Amino acid sequence: MLLLRSTSAQEPAVFQSASAELVVLPVVVTDRKGMFVPDLPQDRFAVYDNGRRQPVALFSNEDTPVSTAVVIDDSGSMRQKMGQVVAATLSFARWSNPDDELFVIEFNDRVRDAVGDRPLLASDREALEAALATLKPAGQTALYDALVAGLDRLERASRARKVLVLVSDGGDNVSRANLNDVLARARRANVTIYTIGLFDQGAPDTNPGVLKQLAETTGGARYLPRSPGPLMQACERIAREIRTGYTLGYVPPDRDGIFHRVRVVLEGESGQGLDVRTRPGYFAARDTP
Repeated sequence: MLLLRSTSAQEPAVFQSASAELVVLPVVVTDRKGMFVPDLPQDRFAVYDNGRRQPVALFSNEDTPVSTAVVIDDSGSMRQKMGQVVAATLSFARWSNPDDELFVIEFNDRVRDAVGDRPLLASDREALEAALATLKPAGQTALYDALVAGLDRLERASRARKVLVLVSDGGDNVSRANLNDVLARARRANVTIYTIGLFDQGAPDTNPGVLKQLAETTGGARYLPRSPGPLMQACERIAREIRTGYTLGYVPPDRDGIFHRVRVVLEGESGQGLDVRTRPGYFAARDTP
């Protein structure tokens, strides 16, 4: 039997069996057209840890509820786009598993949990609409502080799989934390980050490169929609990806406290032309004397 063991912010979230901990990887498979490929059997997947193949000890392709922090930029630069953001967030909830746990973190000069101490269910649209109605765009942008707050909130969340969706232009001008702080924290957390960049071409204080780094570091994806239609499509795609992905787990080969690079590949001829995405690695726990 496998049990989820809660961990500190300095360790990856792991499942635990009677004899060993497991590194857990969210995995997404797409074809040449970008369509999701569900229902592949376990024996098609091979996992490599620092180049060494590892036996897969945990496998699931079920649509299980997740915990999601939606982190929304409501600084002054987002004032003209806030209606689009609210509609897209509601669409994301509609396409999510009804039992998903949702948090809304809004940020400008300050960072605020818009739903309070208790999470919402994705099916509770009325409560989500009420929370989003409290967003009032103004001020500057504390992006990195908001990401740290989102990761903190997910650390206390109840679902085994955790996701962060960021809606922002990628700029930051008032945070105490910096990008290196956030990337280091993200590498140590079992959280997949999806980023949605909303900005006008050539506008100041935008940074699409930061959005790309955050997504690639955690096995997520970046979207840069330029109008309301593609924005809604991006939110729908993220929700569908979360629901149609795979979860793989394996026993870490070493407890050395260092970063291990991970690669997941598909075996067999029918795997040719398919793309496999997961987080690039994890920090191993360290044995104590």
